[in-house]
Amino acid sequence: MLFNSIPFVIFFSCILALYQIPFSWRTKKIGLLVASYLFYMAWNPPFILLIILSTLIDWFVAKRLGGPNAKNRAALIVTSLATNLGLLGYFKYGGFLLESFEQLLSLAGFQASFPQSDIILPVGISFYTFQTLSYTIDVYRGKAKPWTSFLDFALYVSFFPQLVAGPIVRSDVFLPQCRKQPVVGWDKINWGLNLFILGVFQKVVLADGLLAPVADKVYSAKEAVGSLDAWIGTLAFSGQIFCDFSGYSSCAIGIALCLGFKLPDNFRFPYAARGFSDFWQRWHISLSSWLRDYLYIPLGGNRNGKTRTYINLSVTMLLGGLWHGASWTFVVWGGLHGLYLVVERLLARIPLPESVRSGFLFRAVATLATFIAVSYAWVFFRATGFGQAFDIVQAMSSFTLLGSASILTPLESVSAMLAVSGILLSHWLLRNRSLEQLSYTVPWPLHPIINAVMVTLIINMTAGQDQSFIYFQF
Repeated sequence: MLFNSIPFVIFFSCILALYQIPFSWRTKKIGLLVASYLFYMAWNPPFILLIILSTLIDWFVAKRLGGPNAKNRAALIVTSLATNLGLLGYFKYGGFLLESFEQLLSLAGFQASFPQSDIILPVGISFYTFQTLSYTIDVYRGKAKPWTSFLDFALYVSFFPQLVAGPIVRSDVFLPQCRKQPVVGWDKINWGLNLFILGVFQKVVLADGLLAPVADKVYSAKEAVGSLDAWIGTLAFSGQIFCDFSGYSSCAIGIALCLGFKLPDNFRFPYAARGFSDFWQRWHISLSSWLRDYLYIPLGGNRNGKTRTYINLSVTMLLGGLWHGASWTFVVWGGLHGLYLVVERLLARIPLPESVRSGFLFRAVATLATFIAVSYAWVFFRATGFGQAFDIVQAMSSFTLLGSASILTPLESVSAMLAVSGILLSHWLLRNRSLEQLSYTVPWPLHPIINAVMVTLIINMTAGQDQSFIYFQF
């Protein structure tokens, strides 16, 4: 069930209507839990058992870890890690590991052929696995106490707005909101619906309507593409993946707000980043903060010298890339970002006057350079394999605008570049602001007009096709 579909609009409308009935808070939470399970089962009903299994194991492990006389703490946390990461590893990486092992044997001169894996990837498994693991690890570290209500915890693991593609919510953010029934006034519902409409607009109109056809045309071309097409297709994908993923997050945050729950921001205008540390504080914030707190810092962070810091950064980003997908191209994408972070730290050691660093020219160049480097990395994220990725990178690096027949029409090129330029300009202008702050500056009579325009464009662009979000495959 997709946010950008009529069935979901009906589903959510029914939930919102029932939510207004003055049932007890416990009854409403039970209703939300059932609705969340039904929402997930709309994809593949048997996989709800995996969520229930993770919920039960982490609930009981945390209870034992937080007990007054907790014993075998190491065994308990290993149980949680082994179960959650084992399920994630089997369903997401089982086929990939077999294929990689097969290729490794082939390089060593041995011929081996394993049966083809038909493992189905449960949607959202990477997200809810990291979410429930963070709870258990926090209890193990003594940073959190076991929650007293199993109903609250089950809802935390499976809350349907962010279940499939985040944000990855920490227990200390969500669970306290379950203590008492939130007051859901018209202001929250209104802003939540505004975010939902904006999110669907980003997905349907910008990502799927304007940008995806251009990126797909370039990355599905059977012949070599020219430099201009490679750049336009890659920049189109840069815009597409932002609008697609940010659109989902906006929908999730808006839906949750209509139900009285506040979820953390997942994007803060990332293409306005001035450097790669800044980028990862603005892009997929819930994942980058998770990797920082549960991987980078435990590895040693920046506490053991520069060389160890660079290694820790690289390992963290390599694993972050692998989290995104079972392919070596994702690992390279993560490795590139690790390299970017290392180079950024080295360049930061060059002394520059503060007047230069804070000047407009420096800020503009830093922002543009960051975006270009991020776009280069997106090539490996989007490409179907290394061969295509290297061909696209080579074309982008040649900067030859002539000599190859364009596969994109002038209208496709212009519309994609206008959309990307609009995204970059909006990020630059809103770098230090939030959407809510922006909404306060817009005269209230314009709000319904803007929403009506977005809804009209959504309806006209949908054309009966509900395309899934990119991050559903992760």
